[in-house]
Amino acid sequence: MQLVFATHNENKLKEIQSLVPKHIEILSLTDIHCHEPIPETKDTLEGNAKLKADYVTENYGLPCFADDTGLLVTSLNDAPGVFSARYAGPESNAQANMDKLLHNLKNKADRSARFKTVIALNLTGKTYFFDGTVAGEILTQKRGQDGFGYDPIFKPEGYDKTFAELPLKIKNKIGHRGKATIKLINYLNTHYATI
Repeated sequence: MQLVFATHNENKLKEIQSLVPKHIEILSLTDIHCHEPIPETKDTLEGNAKLKADYVTENYGLPCFADDTGLLVTSLNDAPGVFSARYAGPESNAQANMDKLLHNLKNKADRSARFKTVIALNLTGKTYFFDGTVAGEILTQKRGQDGFGYDPIFKPEGYDKTFAELPLKIKNKIGHRGKATIKLINYLNTHYATI
């Protein structure tokens, strides 16, 4: 059985491939020669994840799953949320996004936040959703060299290090994307015989 993961990210792909049963072959967008950008125009994480999965299923006729992730900051009414990747503008990078977030939190006492990942799986004519969240807080300064996105300013609950300081193994275990992925894997492991 072949299943497309709607990503060009090789690290994400390898992580998933190591977790799924051997008889399920995970393909990337590159593998199926999908090089055109898939627009993320919905106003929810669920909507964007489904949009990407639907694009592959409708245009390539293949079962597919896709993910979308957002950082939800309590005192900013859950912003940046679905706009996390382009918080500082369409051409922004992680540095600009973090700088804008730290600026907007300057006078806020409540710095609590959570990351949320949603995975949409299109299989046998139906869409299934899996999510994962991790609570924490936004620090006043960046710490750590690893990770990506907002990792240097996000400290997960129960830890004294940011996502950019924690080993990847721990981040994947406690993190939002890891939790959503495990739910997806458990579903595939349980139901693959009926596919």
